Amino acid sequence: MPRIELQTEIKADRNIVFDLSRSIDLHKISTEQTNEEAIAGKTSGLIGMNESVTWRAKHFGIYQKLTSKITEYDRPKYFADEMVKGAFAEFKHEHHFAESNGGTLMTDFFDYKSPFGILGRLADKLFLKKYMTELLTERNRIVKEFAESDKWKEVIK
Repeated sequence: MPRIELQTEIKADRNIVFDLSRSIDLHKISTEQTNEEAIAGKTSGLIGMNESVTWRAKHFGIYQKLTSKITEYDRPKYFADEMVKGAFAEFKHEHHFAESNGGTLMTDFFDYKSPFGILGRLADKLFLKKYMTELLTERNRIVKEFAESDKWKEVIK
């Protein structure tokens, strides 16, 4: 199963970074390039334990739906979301937050399994892992931008 691991140093309080990372509204901002919309479940605000959201997004020229649910939650240190229904065979996205140098070290682990057996594994190697890494990197860039400025107040009420 492929794993993407990203670390982002953010000069902001861990509580702010944690809440930005679970903000449905910030997720919409960070995924403008894929036209993501929250269409069911928790569609705005901060998602929490046992809550789910269904996203509609355009990837590779095709509109897709994906439902994920918060399955683990330890504020402000950690939460995980897992796909309930969608294009992947499965995925789990772990979000870790540690105090670091007066700010926060945000670490993501994204484990996923592509559908379609050997064809899915080939897609992973050819383009999917790179594509997913770029999406997550952009998301983290937006979290950092909002956390390190007063913009976070626009999405965390």
